[in-house]
Amino acid sequence: MTRYLLRRIGTAVAVLWAAYTVSFVVLWLLPGDPITTMASGGLDGEPLTPAAIEALKARYGFDKPLIAQYGTRLWDALHGDLGTSIQTGQDVRGAILDALPPTLQIAVGGLLVAVVLGTGLALAATYTRFRWLRQVLMALPSLAVSLPVFWVGLMLVQIFAFGLHLLPSVGANGFKALVLPSLTLGLPMGALVAQVLAKSLDTALDEPYVTTARAKGVGRAAIHLRHALQNAAIPALTVLGYVAGNLLAGTVVVETVFTRPGLGRLTVQAVGVQDIPLVQGIVIFASFVFVLVNLVVDLIYPVLDPRIAKGVPATA
Repeated sequence: MTRYLLRRIGTAVAVLWAAYTVSFVVLWLLPGDPITTMASGGLDGEPLTPAAIEALKARYGFDKPLIAQYGTRLWDALHGDLGTSIQTGQDVRGAILDALPPTLQIAVGGLLVAVVLGTGLALAATYTRFRWLRQVLMALPSLAVSLPVFWVGLMLVQIFAFGLHLLPSVGANGFKALVLPSLTLGLPMGALVAQVLAKSLDTALDEPYVTTARAKGVGRAAIHLRHALQNAAIPALTVLGYVAGNLLAGTVVVETVFTRPGLGRLTVQAVGVQDIPLVQGIVIFASFVFVLVNLVVDLIYPVLDPRIAKGVPATA
């Protein structure tokens, strides 16, 4: 178990380093730079003097060789210093933490929708005895996965906000304002979970231990929930880890559609003015969340199947 844990932590560190390096290279390959944006009056409304430009370059380290900038920023990031926003002058870590609470609200809501919807749909599709109903339920996830997130959001706004007048279409005040963004974020992800879990349940229900349980008189519901579901959960848990890790990426679209403050809108603003420290800080933070979630998922695997920690194939 210790070796298993160390391997997973090593992989997590490698992913974080790779995310930092790739984001650094990509951002610096973009045409122009944030200092040029400021010099053209893109932020303050007035062009900067050559002396002010040089001062800004020295302040943010843009006057150093590229490899020196990479090493300095990486070392600072390892100590928790993500730099200063060129757009606002605010500490990047503070800016991310300030924007995080509204994003966490819809991220948690979207995750709950994905888990409840995905699990419920998979269980219903594999439990029903009606073939036509099973086919309908199994077709729904494929349809939902193919729908663009922004289109889902616009349709929900059209129906529940403009049509039925039940929920607000914009804003971040109160529980009602969370419903439509959470549904928009959670529906496609729940469909993905349902696809994988339904297939895994079908496979588990054909295993010999299920036949044995039926021969002993165990009820269908008990077989589904106590026997098949636990063994079918590992592939679905893998997908759920991927889904949870990508929730922050989905908030960029959702917060734009519903005009909500948060990390998604902060990302759009930072990219728009090419605020390199802030963009890179958000990328690192999102990568950390993704790695952390998937590390937790990796640690849950041995609880569901101890053979995984020992390196024994789950089908053994």
